[in-house]
Order: sequence, then C-alpha cells, then structure tokens
Amino acid sequence: MSLAPFNVELVRGVAMPLSYVHPYIPNSASEVRQAMLDAINATSVEELFADVPEALRVQGALDLPPALPVEQDLARHVADLLSRNASTDERTSFLGFGVYRHSVPAVVDEVIGRSEFLTAYAGEPYDDHGRFQALFEYQSLMGELLGMDVVNVPTYDGYQAAATAVAMAGRITGRRRVLQLSDPHPHKLDKVRDFVSGFLSVETIPTSASVANISALPASLDDDVAAVWIETPSVRGSIEENLSEISQLAHAAGAIVVVGTEPLLYGVLEPPAGLGADIVTGEIQSLGLHQWFGGARGGFIALHDDPQFVMELPSRLFGLASTSVPGELGFGDVAYERTSFALREEGKEWVGTAAALWGIAAGVYLALMGPRGMRDIGETILARTAYAQRRVAAIPGARLSDPALHFREFCVEFESASAVDVVAATRRAQIDAGVVLDERSLLICVTEMTTREEIDRLADAIAAALGDVDAQNGARQ
Repeated sequence: MSLAPFNVELVRGVAMPLSYVHPYIPNSASEVRQAMLDAINATSVEELFADVPEALRVQGALDLPPALPVEQDLARHVADLLSRNASTDERTSFLGFGVYRHSVPAVVDEVIGRSEFLTAYAGEPYDDHGRFQALFEYQSLMGELLGMDVVNVPTYDGYQAAATAVAMAGRITGRRRVLQLSDPHPHKLDKVRDFVSGFLSVETIPTSASVANISALPASLDDDVAAVWIETPSVRGSIEENLSEISQLAHAAGAIVVVGTEPLLYGVLEPPAGLGADIVTGEIQSLGLHQWFGGARGGFIALHDDPQFVMELPSRLFGLASTSVPGELGFGDVAYERTSFALREEGKEWVGTAAALWGIAAGVYLALMGPRGMRDIGETILARTAYAQRRVAAIPGARLSDPALHFREFCVEFESASAVDVVAATRRAQIDAGVVLDERSLLICVTEMTTREEIDRLADAIAAALGDVDAQNGARQ
C-alpha cells in the first residue's frame, strides 16, 4: 500500500497543503479566517498589524524547523528536549543566583493542590472558598516574620516588588533620585531601572568589600533623593551590617529606606524594620516553592502601618472585618480604592494577576515552620555557608572575594584558573560548582539541602581542577 501525496508531504515535513487545519488552531482554516476578516472589514491579516512599523516586522519566512503536525511526533520531540535537563535533585548542585534549592515540605504541595486554591483565578467572591483567608494568614505570618504591619498579596516576583517599592518612594517624596548602595542581582537592577525610568533616576554607589560604602553616601544624599535602596544579602550573599547607620543618614536627608532581602534570614537576625527600613521587599521562592525550571516566583512588599505609605501600595491587601451577621467575621480587600481594579488607569500602578497561589504556599510553609523552625533553618544555612567558605578558602589558588558575613552564597576568586574551566572540570565529577560571575570569579550557593559531604566533594573537585591548571601551566613553562 502506498501513501497518498498528502500524507507523504506530512511525513517528510516538507510542506503542509493549504487545506491543512491545525488540530489545536481551528481558526487557521482559510474559510474561517476569511469570515473573521469579513466581520471586521479587514482585507488581510497584514492589515491588522498596520500599526507595527515595517522595520520592526520579520522580513521573509521565519527560520523554523519542519512542522510537527502529528501529536505523537511533537510529544517525542519535547520529551527529547526535556531529557537534556538535569534537575538539582539528580546532581550535586551549588547553583543559586536568584533561584534556590530549599526544602519543600510535602504538606505545602498538598495544600496548594486543592481545587479551591489551585483553580480560583482571581479569588472573587463567586469562586472563593477560603482563598482570602489563606492570603490573610500569609500576610499576617510574613508581617510577624519581618516585623512589619502590612504585607501585600505577592507580586509577580521580587524584582517587581523592588521596582514598585522604589516607585512608591518617588511618589511619596515627590523627588527624582534613587541611590542604590549594594550589589543587587543584575537582572533586578535592570528591572528597577526600566520600571522607574520615566520618573526616577537610579544611581549606584559602588560597594566596598561587597557591602555598602557608607563613607561615600553623605556626598550623594541631597534633598532630591527619594530613596536609598539596599539589598541584603547582596547578589554575592553578603549581609549589610550597617543598615541602621545607613537608615539614619537617609532619614536625615528626608529619603525613604527601601531594603530588598531574604525572609529566611529573620529567624536568626533582626529584621530591617527594626533597623530603620521603611519598605522591605523580597522573594518568597525560598518559602516552600520549588525551583521548577526557573522557579516559582512571588514578591512581597512590607510596610509599617502608615497611611501615607499604605495608600501608595498598589497591590491587593486582605483584611479581617465584621459582616452584616452579628458576631461573624469575613476577609476582604483593604483600601480597595487604591488599586487599578477600582480606579483603572487612575490607580497607583497597574495591578494584574498576582502570584496568589505562591503566597498560599509560603503561608503554609511559615505556619509549618514556626519561629523555632525558621531559627533552625537560618542557623543551618549560616553554618553551612561558613563551612563551605572555610573549605574553599583553604584550597591553594582560591580565595574569598570579601570578608563580609555571608548567607547562602559567597564568591570565590581563582588566582590563575578560569572560572569557566573550573566549572567544566567539576561537572565531569557530576557537580555543578556554581555560577560564573566573571573570568576569575565563581558564585557558590549552599542551602539547608547541602550536606557537609557535598561541600567536601566540591572542595576536593575544585582543588583537583586548580591542580590540573597548575600542572598545565608548569608544562607550558
């Protein structure tokens, strides 16, 4: 039996006949497409994109591989792509740089998998079955952890949270400059700059030994500074130990102190709120969220109970209030008129889909851990980070980049070896040693999931890699 011409073309992946209709895109049928164009009085699909400048349009055909119109072929192709990934559960990993491998208790996944949480898109009254209360509990637990009174429903991620906090400072003060004192994640810095570029300028004061250069701050503080922004831990994992002094200088100049941070720290350290921070932001990925190929992400913004600040917060807030039934309490929006849901384009900022499910996950995690659990995990990460620093710093040819106190991440610099070469060598031993920051620098991440034996293996692998480099250099001489 021979194949019909139509099928032969599909098998070869050369071309699809014009009559072909994609099984998942029924509107690709030519007669349906023409009917839609007729309905809107358009002569062609191109007419719909007339507003896009010609120079920005792709010229010619897209450079795409042959189509896979048969589902099983597509499934096989995607399975092959996915098989190239190796999760951090399969390898010994010291990768961090914004997404971290932390313990996720099974109960977290069980709770957020419940249909009332998993499927409630916006949490409106008609589809809400406890979601408002769950988010209220999350906000309350985060507020207690951070020493703040008000915490929002999670934003998309910590980057957006930082950008919104800086923008709030600009609106509150009416000033135009932001001073950035630490080493933030470069992608976060890009996000903040992009978000506020229309009305604020972000100036960076270079760090000294990986922490804020306080001596350089007074010269830049003026009555046009809206915010002093600090990230602690920094992208290198260094903790800012002079936050109180920075806050005093900033407040004396009338500026708002915005701190980006990691919530896992505050089972063991005093929260920024007690050191002068006005707005505290960060990421909740470490609170019961998986890495999930880039990480489930959600950002928090925490404030003191100051109406001037609260009314500039664009995110949704859930509070507790009495209902029309005597003695009954309910959970609902607080100061809803702040939001773009209520005011549309007149809102403080546009508020879209929140990472509400991740907020519920973080709430479950915090409730499970409690103060003792948060202290234990903070102490564990600090201790293992310090142990990893000692082991790596003892390797000939390697040194720590700075003497600061570090949490979860630290940077090691190699005297003569390339960081890329060290990573390649350790990967041959099934170890992902860290993230390359520059030619000689490697960022190493340690969490409560990292064992002492894994740290020892890493140190041995780096030592072997540096030994090989020294041997090669000696041979060339």
